[in-house]
Amino acid sequence: MAGAGKSEASSYLAQKGYPVLRFGDETDRGVTLQGQTLNEANERVYRENLRKELGMAAYAIKIEPRIRQLLSTSKVESIILDGLYSWEEYLYLQPKFPGLKLVVIYARPELRYQRLAKREVRRLTPEQAKARDIAEIEKVHKAGPIAIADFLIDNNDNLDQLHLQLDSLLVALRGLSL
Repeated sequence: MAGAGKSEASSYLAQKGYPVLRFGDETDRGVTLQGQTLNEANERVYRENLRKELGMAAYAIKIEPRIRQLLSTSKVESIILDGLYSWEEYLYLQPKFPGLKLVVIYARPELRYQRLAKREVRRLTPEQAKARDIAEIEKVHKAGPIAIADFLIDNNDNLDQLHLQLDSLLVALRGLSL
């Protein structure tokens, strides 16, 4: 969910050399190409229109060529996909990439809302954040991927704890021990 720490986790993993593809980049590009300001209202309209056009797997459809390009042009063992939201996105990508593993980063709503109210980019009030949570659960089918995730990262503490859990995740994914 928004404010859980996906961007922080992606940034940390990128620093460790893992390539990161962010689903939300499509929204940023689309809103900008339409000559609009990046803000919650414009981003929501873009997301909803894209899903009306391409269905609930829209972002997976949009990101698939970028995944394939990255896999074909570099020797990467893993790619971090930041922001898979809908059940349909998962159903679209999983057969194409059978090694796909879902990782949920969880933080309590009140903590996420505090973070969202303070962040520099895509700042949300607690009311906006709660409305977004409800919309993402009800309209975007976000609960499915969360429910069947392969791994859970609890991000209710500090950055050091988040990083420790991410390091443990990498170990688990590699089948190694620290």
